[in-house]
Amino acid sequence: MNAMPSRRTLAATLVLGAAACASTGDARTEGQAPALDQRLTDIARFVGQWRGAAEGEPGTGTVSRTYTPILAGKFIEERNESRYRSGEIHHHLAFWSYDRTRGRFVLRQFHQESFVNQFAAATAGFVDGRLVMESESIENIPAGFRARETYVFHGADAFEEIFEIAEPGAEFQRYSHNCFNRG
Repeated sequence: MNAMPSRRTLAATLVLGAAACASTGDARTEGQAPALDQRLTDIARFVGQWRGAAEGEPGTGTVSRTYTPILAGKFIEERNESRYRSGEIHHHLAFWSYDRTRGRFVLRQFHQESFVNQFAAATAGFVDGRLVMESESIENIPAGFRARETYVFHGADAFEEIFEIAEPGAEFQRYSHNCFNRG
């Protein structure tokens, strides 16, 4: 017959278990982003808050964006809001990661219009301040469409983003161009 543990033994076990959980938790303070995984070092330049000017098919307007390390710094979350003078407001949520097998950055964007774009970097990282992301798949758009995001940094506190799309069998055409400044 098994003996039931005493209340003191149960309490000690719970305290030790709680201490073990606390010691394996994230050591950062509340509200502070986790340290970025070393594989994401080349795109760490995005991390922070950005504001700027938007122009393209929807017209002209403003754009704000944040990039935040998440999930123990293994990913970067991107949150975007573009407001155009025409009254159109565009939101998207995106996640940056690093695919060790391909040695490339991957970007997955989720748009309020139900589009889901998956991009992979054309090169292993930035080349002369430029990173080109080419679409691998686009959900909820006719088959054969392609997209490309090009990021061009001008120092640590400014970058451009050029979004292009191509219909099946056609060349890329610029859809939008955003200019960002940190802060």
